[in-house]
Amino acid sequence: MRGVERRAQVLGIAAVEFAAHGLHGASTEVIAREAGITQAYVFRMFGTKKALFLELVRGAFDRLSGAMREAAGGRSGLAALSAMGAQYYDLLSDRTGLLLQLQGFAACGDEEVRAEVRACFARMWDAVAEVTGLEPVTVKSFLAFGMLLNAGAALDVEDVDEGWAEGVRTRINAGLFEHITTEANQ
Repeated sequence: MRGVERRAQVLGIAAVEFAAHGLHGASTEVIAREAGITQAYVFRMFGTKKALFLELVRGAFDRLSGAMREAAGGRSGLAALSAMGAQYYDLLSDRTGLLLQLQGFAACGDEEVRAEVRACFARMWDAVAEVTGLEPVTVKSFLAFGMLLNAGAALDVEDVDEGWAEGVRTRINAGLFEHITTEANQ
């Protein structure tokens, strides 16, 4: 297996391990064993366990931000926000990517992790703000709803037959954000 292919293989295995166990609970020994390589080789490729984790978390956030930008197409305003929201909702089915984002937030007690996750969140904010051209309070509301959808997806609310779960599952339409303006929220 070539180096690029091996690296991709290890990233795929590590993504599942870190998504399930987080920065401190994941095992580079398990990652190496599943990849059929030595733990030393994992460290040779990525430097440290934290560097591997951060690469995965960054990738999960960047895939989300990139997919939302792409979904907006040439639209702006609420039309772009609607397209971005639909894409975001669909991306929640990538459980590994979702859990990597959440594990990134969970590990923010570490200054280096916090700085990287903060930068990732800033890029996601900028993607929504720049593409839509909407006011900060609208971007904030959109991302807040997104965080609720993240929590619902992590909780597998699709499998829960209760009123609260139905409320969390409800798709958000762009019209919801029409009244959310800086002027209305001073």
